[in-house]
Amino acid sequence: MRSEISLTIRELELRDYSPKTIKSYTSALKKYFEFKRVSLRQLDVENIKDFLLYCKQHDAAAKSRNLYLNAIKFYYYNIICVKDKIAIRSAKQEKRIPVVLTREEIKTILSTVDNPKHKLMLSLAYGAGLRVSEVVNLKVEDIDFTSLTLHIKHTKGNKDRITVFPEEIKEDLVEITYLKDRRDFVFTSKQSGKLTIRTAQKVFSNALSKSNIKKDVSFHSLRHSFATHLLENGVDTRYVQELLGHNNIRTTQLYTQVTNLNLQKIRSPLQISG
Repeated sequence: MRSEISLTIRELELRDYSPKTIKSYTSALKKYFEFKRVSLRQLDVENIKDFLLYCKQHDAAAKSRNLYLNAIKFYYYNIICVKDKIAIRSAKQEKRIPVVLTREEIKTILSTVDNPKHKLMLSLAYGAGLRVSEVVNLKVEDIDFTSLTLHIKHTKGNKDRITVFPEEIKEDLVEITYLKDRRDFVFTSKQSGKLTIRTAQKVFSNALSKSNIKKDVSFHSLRHSFATHLLENGVDTRYVQELLGHNNIRTTQLYTQVTNLNLQKIRSPLQISG
C-alpha cells in the first residue's frame, strides 16, 4: 500500500496539486486500500461501490464520499492507467444557504479585537472576501495600493485572481508592510514566520466569543458576508463571482437567496390578537 500511495503523491506533486488536495487524496486512498485489502491495482467497480456505501452507512457526508471517489479515479486513471471507465456517479450534495454576518455584527466583532494586527487581518478578510489560507499567504508584493487591489495567487484550484480591498484600511496596510521586503508575508508571527491558519481562525473565534453573537459562523463567514453585502449593494453577480474566484456562477448565486431584499420585506400573516 505504501508504494501505491507514494506513486500517487509523486504524480499529484508533478501536476502541481495543492498540499491540501494531496493530503486529502492520500487519506482517501488509504481508507479505500484498507477496505479493499487485496489486489489493489486491479480495478473492481463493484468493490468501489461497496466502499462508498460502507462510508455512507458510517455517516460520511456526500462531499467526503465524492472526494474518496475522485481520489480512487485519479489512482486508477493516472497511476494504473486503466482504460475502463469508472461509471459511478457522484453523490448528490446538499446545497445549504451560507450563514452570514450583518454589517453591524462585523463591526461588533472587530471592536472586540485589541491587537491592531489581528484587527487588520479580520478587516482585510472581510473587506476583500479572502479565505483564511489566502490571508496567511498574502505577501507585500501582492498589494497594489494605487488601485486598492490584491493579487491572490495559487489559490483554490491553483488559480490567480484579483480582488479589491477598502480604502479605509489602506494606511494600516501601508504601516504594517512599510519596513518589509516585497516578498515578505503581510501577517507574521512573533517569530517572524508566516501566521498559521489555526492562529488566524483562533483570532476570529476569540473575537466572536467576546462579541456574544450566537450565530454558527467561522472565519470563512467573513468571505460569505463580503459576497452577500456586495450583492445587497447592487454589484452584479458576475463581478462578485470574479472577486471570489468561483468557477461556476451557481456557487455565487447561492448568496442571492440570502440577499433577496424583496423577500425580506414580506411579513408573515400570523397575527396574535389580544
